[in-house]
Amino acid sequence: MPQKQRKPVKPAGARKDARVTFADGSVYSAPLGTSLEDYFVAAQRALIPPARQPGDSDEKTAVAAVCNKELRELTYPILGDMHVRPVVMSEGDGMRIYRRSLAFALRVAAYELFPEIKLTVDHALPFGGFYCKVVDGPPLMSKQIDQLKQAMQSLVDEDSPISRGAIPLRDAIAMFEKRDDDDKLRLMESRSKDYLVVYALRDVQDYFYGYMVPSTGYLTVWDVQPAEGGFLLRYPRRHEPNVLQAEANLGKIQQVYVQQAKWLDLMGVEDIGRLNQTIHEDRVRELILVAEALHEGRIADVADEIVNRQPDARLVLIAGPSSSGKTTFSKRLAIQLMAHGLKPFTLGLDNFFIDREYTPLDEFGEYDFEHLAAIDLDRFNHDLLALLEGKEVRLPRYNFHTGKREDGELVRLSPEHVIITEGIHGMNPDLVKELPPGRAFRIYASALTQLNIDRYNRVPTTDVRLLRRLVRDATYRGYSAMDTLGRWESVRRGEKAWIFPFQENADVMFNSALPYELAVLRPLAEPLLRQVDAGTQRYIEAKRLLAFLGWVRPLEPDLVPDNSILREFTGGSILRDYEPGQHVLRGE
Repeated sequence: MPQKQRKPVKPAGARKDARVTFADGSVYSAPLGTSLEDYFVAAQRALIPPARQPGDSDEKTAVAAVCNKELRELTYPILGDMHVRPVVMSEGDGMRIYRRSLAFALRVAAYELFPEIKLTVDHALPFGGFYCKVVDGPPLMSKQIDQLKQAMQSLVDEDSPISRGAIPLRDAIAMFEKRDDDDKLRLMESRSKDYLVVYALRDVQDYFYGYMVPSTGYLTVWDVQPAEGGFLLRYPRRHEPNVLQAEANLGKIQQVYVQQAKWLDLMGVEDIGRLNQTIHEDRVRELILVAEALHEGRIADVADEIVNRQPDARLVLIAGPSSSGKTTFSKRLAIQLMAHGLKPFTLGLDNFFIDREYTPLDEFGEYDFEHLAAIDLDRFNHDLLALLEGKEVRLPRYNFHTGKREDGELVRLSPEHVIITEGIHGMNPDLVKELPPGRAFRIYASALTQLNIDRYNRVPTTDVRLLRRLVRDATYRGYSAMDTLGRWESVRRGEKAWIFPFQENADVMFNSALPYELAVLRPLAEPLLRQVDAGTQRYIEAKRLLAFLGWVRPLEPDLVPDNSILREFTGGSILRDYEPGQHVLRGE
């Protein structure tokens, strides 16, 4: 038989270069060990128009990259051929890296100016900014805040490198002891590895949870400005990464932050390190009882306000983002109202959906059930007014299988009834535009604050809500972590469009966060996150959440009271099948 013609193959020597293939198909090569940043600089030079001026901001500028399906910093050395996708500031990972790097620049500038002062990045603000303040000391004066801003600008102008390295844990502890960084020392008590990854900028080394930009020159959009009791470190939002958003009035949310700070001080848990100590020293039962008592007291206060608004405010609207505990809150509120002699009646907003075929579509051509136009506003307002007038009303019931509205129960309410409606649009005035002023009482419920890892490492409340949802979806809906992570970005888009812009319309706000909840969520969320398929974008998110949870000592859920908001997600809630006011007059 004829021999197959084969092409010559010969041994090759060791390669001295690596090839990087970008998402657009372009390929660049460089010596082994060349950083990702150098590849991106070369690629950007080829793509940037000649008219571009030095210092111009570009939302497509990479702050990190996904290399062979793993998230990497731009300082990462390329040691083999890779497929690379840039991570930009309009993405979640990109904006987190930008904000974290900005916090490090603040840390260094503050240390160089005021080495004896300890600052904390306390909480984030919806329009884009960290609220920062001095710990155990008087607030910075206006002149000092100006100096801080100038020092940060000098760091940015100098384009100072930010380097990353691992040091032995004992050396890290010695460094924190020398600086009297008590928050970091508490955190290190739970460190299981014998090393710690730290970042260095100028002469300052510190631990930061997550990646950084390679140098301060990347920090082009920011500001430092005074605020009551402290100052704001401003940063852009993902949807417009090149500009700072207009500052909004957040008086009600700020009150929640002040209240939460008092609560945490009362309970003695200002950070995750302190929570870990509380668990280790077997004092967590008391923490849980006090935290739950504070929640119940706040719900009672809200009920008192509603009672004091009678007989006018007979409609209670509850809104908030996903996994805020609105369902449990509404039931506990109803119980408090019943204790005051009122009769709660739950009016489900979902039953007023228009038929599915008429539902508006989102930008991807999918049904947008979170759009206000997905609700039959005319029917909702008509039935609502009729109920408040004591008329007999045949309420609708939405069939989620057929996507059609059907006839529901026949209802007539008495003057002692208070209607409770929970839904995404509760703060939007267009929901009840036919209702006379003063007839509605609006409550915004969300996990508005959370324990931070330490003074400069924040725990985003969005992450806590995501962990809640992961656990709830697995417990009650049979969804995998892959499913929940895949839906989360769409959920967040709906929140930004239909919830957050109206949150200050609330009469009161309820903070559903519990200082101990991360310890309970950890053992439930970890096995779910470990099942996420490797090599996917969701895997990158799962790894990030797992790394963060690794700092928290786990706690079994047995100690959580059965009426706790946390039980809505972990299971075992005594309120799950409870419908407030089922014994009240209906259809009579």
